[in-house]
This record gives sequence, structure tokens and C-alpha cells, in this order.
Amino acid sequence: MRLVSTMALLGILIVLTGFMGIYGMKVGNHALEEVYSNQLASSVAISNSKNSLSRARFTLDRAVLHPDAPDVGKTLDRAAMFVTESDQYWQAYLALPRDVTEEGLARDLDEKRKRYRDEGLLALRQAVSGHDMAQADLLSMKKLQELFAPFGSASDKLDQYQLTAAKAGFDRSNDLFSLLFKLAIGGVVAGALLIVVSSAALLRAILRPLDHALAVFGAMARGDLSSRIATGRRDEMGRLLEGLAHMQEQLVGTVRNVRAGSAAIATASQEIATGNIDLSRRTEQQAGSLEETASSLEELTSAVRHNADNARQANQLAVTASDIATQGGQLVSQVVTTMGAINHSSKRIVDIISVIDGIAFQTNILALNAAVEAARAGEQGRGFAVVASEVRNLAQRSAAAAKEIKELITASVDSVDAGAALVDQAGATMEDIVASVARVTDIMSEIMAAGSEQSSGIEQINQAVAQMDETTQRNAALVEQAAAAADSLQEQAVGLEQLVSVFKLDEADQRGRLPPRQARLAHQA
Repeated sequence: MRLVSTMALLGILIVLTGFMGIYGMKVGNHALEEVYSNQLASSVAISNSKNSLSRARFTLDRAVLHPDAPDVGKTLDRAAMFVTESDQYWQAYLALPRDVTEEGLARDLDEKRKRYRDEGLLALRQAVSGHDMAQADLLSMKKLQELFAPFGSASDKLDQYQLTAAKAGFDRSNDLFSLLFKLAIGGVVAGALLIVVSSAALLRAILRPLDHALAVFGAMARGDLSSRIATGRRDEMGRLLEGLAHMQEQLVGTVRNVRAGSAAIATASQEIATGNIDLSRRTEQQAGSLEETASSLEELTSAVRHNADNARQANQLAVTASDIATQGGQLVSQVVTTMGAINHSSKRIVDIISVIDGIAFQTNILALNAAVEAARAGEQGRGFAVVASEVRNLAQRSAAAAKEIKELITASVDSVDAGAALVDQAGATMEDIVASVARVTDIMSEIMAAGSEQSSGIEQINQAVAQMDETTQRNAALVEQAAAAADSLQEQAVGLEQLVSVFKLDEADQRGRLPPRQARLAHQA
């Protein structure tokens, strides 16, 4: 408890010192923030605003001196820009926080600044812009001086107030620093005294138990575990000694268990070595089987690859047959179209022959009428009767020829119709052939794809078998390494048993504390 009390007091002193430091830093930071926002930033904004107005006045004075200069317009624009820039700086100052006193000074300065800007600078710019040089000279030489005097006075008052406020903030921060510095010195001195007093008491309470513990651990280092650590104290060192005594008991039990376990490890390692030899033999047999399997898979892969090549060739032939059948179907379609045209032309010829037959019939009637009229005419119409008779003979012969042609054309039309029907059937049959060939092509493509997938799958199986063969060979090597490791483990177990035997134990006491199985092993050892 003394150690805890001492550390608690030291912790309290450290925490208090830390709080004082943090509080001091916070106050200092707040003071710096006030100086920046209330004094420094304000002073910079006011100074920039005044400088911009001064630059505007200087620019306007140049315009007054050289009113006929070619760039007088640009000069006046630059003066207006400086006035706008001054307004921006002044608005930035007005946006900063201020106390009541500074607010009154700021309002007074704002009023005088506006008069100086509006009645002085802007009025002077307007006069120069309007070429009223008399008014411009009056404003530049007199009016600006009269307006600048109260403006400068108000600005100086505000600057002096900000300087005074900054000095007051610095004094407050300095006083707080002095107080915190003295408190920190007092805390350091009190902490040093507490450390000296508590260290002396702690040394007396710690060194004697540690000397006793060191003596016991020295004996343990020499292999004597029969010594006991004296306990009975109520403080931290008492709990430490109790923990060391418990550790000593655990070490004694561990040494006893190691003695018993080393013999068991030696026996188990011998069994592991025997099992590894048997496992190595079976692994070699498995490796031989995998080699035979790999050889068979290679032959199967070759056969499947050959089948895939045949399927690919058959697919190419089927594609060629499909193209030829498609071309045949197109030719049959053209034949059908041609037969239809011939049929249409034949029908047209029949119609023409019918017209010729009608003309021959009408000619025959006309010739007959002419013969009748010639007979009525008697001897005078005999010549005309001969001509009419010849015309009638020609008309009859034309009618007979037209009839024969019509019969031939009709027979030809019937033949063409029959041929067109046969060609239509051939076209339908060819379309069926094209569809069948396309289906065969699709089936051959599927067979080729399936053969490729089978070849790829067998390749993967072959690779897997090769990996299994490689893994089996690695396992065989690992089994041999495990056998060697088992032999090494047996040797290390024997060496461990020899190393543990150097410890001196309280045999009767420790055997009574061991579990029954470990006690039997220890007795056998």
C-alpha cells in the first residue's frame, strides 16, 4: 500500500502540474487570440484602409497637376480603385469584434473617414473628371487638408487605444505566467521531497525480501529446487514473494512432468518412426499407381484430340455441303422463276394465235361474201371471184396452221406447267436438304465443341494427376523427413531427460502432488 500511496501522491502532483500548464497555455493562447483579432488584425485593416486612401489622394494629386495628360482617365480610375480597396479593408475591420470603448472610437473614425472620402477624394475626382480645375485646386490645396486633420486625429486615437489594450492583455498574461511558474516550482520541489522520502522507505521495505528471494533463486539456478521462499507479508512485496513461491511450486511440478513426459515422448517418437516407414512404403506404391494413371490419361487425351480433329474436319465438310446445297436451292429458285416466265409467254402466244385464228375466220367470211358478190356480178366479177377464192383458201390454211400451232402451244403450256410443278417440288426438296445439312452442320459443331471440352477436361485431369503425382513425391520426401525428425525427437527426448535429472526435488512431497498417471510414470522413471 505504501507503493500505491506514494505513486498516487506523485500522480496527483503530476496531474496538478499538468493542469496548471494546460490552463496557462489556454490562457496564453486566448491572450494571443485577443491580440490578433482585437489589436493586430484591427490595426492591419485600419492601416491598409488609410494607406489605400493615401494612395488615392496621391493619384488624384497627379491628375490635378497633369489634367491634360492622355492617361488621365486611367489615373482617375486607379484612384477610384484605391478608394474601393480602402472601403473593403474598412469593412473587414468592422467585421472584427470590439468592446464598447473601441466601438465609439470606430464610429467616430467611420464618420470622419466618410467625409474625407466623399467630400474630399471623390469630390476631387469628380472635379478633375469634369475639367473643373479651379474646384479641383481648391479641394486639393485646402479642403482635403481640412478633412484629413480630424480623420487623422480619430485614427490616432483608435490606434492608441488598441496599443493600450494590447499592453493590458500582455500584462495580464505575464502576471498569470508568473503565478503559474511559482506554483510549478513549488510542485516540483514538493514532488522531489516526496520522492526522496518515499524512496528511502521503499528501499528498506524492498531490499530485504529481495535478498531472500535472490538467495532462493541462486539455489534454483544451481538445480536445487528444495528450498522454500518465506511468505507472510501483507504488502506488495508479500504478494510478490507469494507469486514467486507459487512459481517455484509450478516449476517443480513442471520438472517432474518433463521427466515423465520425456520417456513417453521417446516411446511415441519410436512409434512415429515405425509408422512413417510404413507410410513411406504406401506412398511409393501410390506414386507408381499415379504414374500408370497419368500414362493412361495421356493415351486417352491423344484419342480424344484425334476425335476432335476428325469432328472438326467433318464440320468443315458439312459446312461445305451446306454451302453447295444453298447454291443448288438458289439455282432451283431461278429455274422456277424461268419456268414461270416461259409459262406466261406460252399463254401470251396462245392468246396471239387465238387472235390470228379469229382474223383468219373473219377473212374467210369476207372472202365468202366477196365470192357471192362476184357471182352476182357475173362475167365482170369472175376475176374478183378467183381472187376471193384464193384469199379464202389462204384464210382456211392460216386457220388450220393457227389451230395446229395453238394445239402445240397448248401441249407445251401443259408440259411447262408440269415441269413447273416438278421444279416447285424440287425446290421444296432442296430447301429440306439445305435445312437438313444446316442441322447436320449444327450437330457437327456441337460434337466438335463437346470434343474440345472433353479434350480440355482430360487435359485438366491429366494436369491434376501430374500435380497429385508431384504432391505424392513431395509427401514421400516429407515422410522421410518426418522419419528423420522422429529419430531426432527421440534423441532430444533422451537428452531432455538427462538435462532434467540435474534438478534436486523433494521427491515425497512432489510425487504426492502429481496426478496419478504422471506419478506412475515418475515412479517408473
